Amino acid sequence: MVDVRRMNDRLMTIKLVVGGVTFNVTSVYAPQVVLGEEVKRRFLDDLDKVVHGIPRSEKLVIGGDFNGHIAVTVRGYDEVHGAFGFGVMNEGSTSLLDFAKAFDLVLANSCFQKWEEHLVTFWSKVARTQID
Repeated sequence: MVDVRRMNDRLMTIKLVVGGVTFNVTSVYAPQVVLGEEVKRRFLDDLDKVVHGIPRSEKLVIGGDFNGHIAVTVRGYDEVHGAFGFGVMNEGSTSLLDFAKAFDLVLANSCFQKWEEHLVTFWSKVARTQID
């Protein structure tokens, strides 16, 4: 491990060197859809700063809960969405997809076909969702 940076309660990055390659692994927890626009904007601004702070020569991996449901397929986002999402898009979906598109990232969880029982990462009596 080379470095650990905690930006706030929602963002943390660990920098690792593996086999001579530097990886920046960022953990995120995006604000829920019901929270105010200012909270969501601040989160995206902070995440933007984290990503811009990583040199292009280093690898970036972002994982966590973006509170966005990216759905099965999404028009206009073919380069970031692998066509194997789950459910119906919600308000947080567009932010996540736009962010991925802006930084030339791919939503890896959408790139692999899975059995339905492996698609759902949260379920309750009223909802079944997949962490994006």
